[in-house]
Amino acid sequence: MQRRTFSALTLGALSSMPFAPAVAQTGFKEGTDYLKLSQAVPTEAGKGRIEVLEFFWYNCPHCNSFEPTLSAWSKKLPKDVEVKRVPVRFRAEFEPQQRAYYVLEALGKVEELQGKMFAAIHTERQTLTTLEPLLGWAEKNGISKKQFTDLYNSFTVIGKARRAAQLQEQFKVEGVPALGVAGRFYVDGSLAGSMDRALQVVDFLLGEVRKGR
Repeated sequence: MQRRTFSALTLGALSSMPFAPAVAQTGFKEGTDYLKLSQAVPTEAGKGRIEVLEFFWYNCPHCNSFEPTLSAWSKKLPKDVEVKRVPVRFRAEFEPQQRAYYVLEALGKVEELQGKMFAAIHTERQTLTTLEPLLGWAEKNGISKKQFTDLYNSFTVIGKARRAAQLQEQFKVEGVPALGVAGRFYVDGSLAGSMDRALQVVDFLLGEVRKGR
């Protein structure tokens, strides 16, 4: 989903991009396949580890399509790579889903329920853009309304949602899904040509970071 262009034409063009197996490649070019940030963003990765951020929005059909690929790719990464999801807030009405993600994170249920949230929206056609329907969805998935509401309104979850919005601005995210690498590089499907190829670019950048470049 493009940040400033929400037309069906744009969505259709992005979804028709070719997909290729994520295999190691070299020769990716800055400014063409990926962007280098003018100012590095501090990461939360531990010493000797590299942080990869996935910027996403639950209502984005491309994020829904990319989720299984990202999950499979993440499970095969070396131990020095940390993958974190960052829900975006291009508009104020995105915030309930932003906070919902951090509720799942606080409960340790992201891996269990991330796919179910996408399925509820894109397969079951549920409208989960405000708190009330999110509460109903949570209850059906074993989370009490009180527990969800308490976390949703907590200082920690609100703070994480604000931090996510800051990261989105710092990486100059223009569309989702998108990827940030080591607080220094930005990749998305528009730059790379497809999200599968974007992961190839990320693999390349991880190698560059390890080399100290």
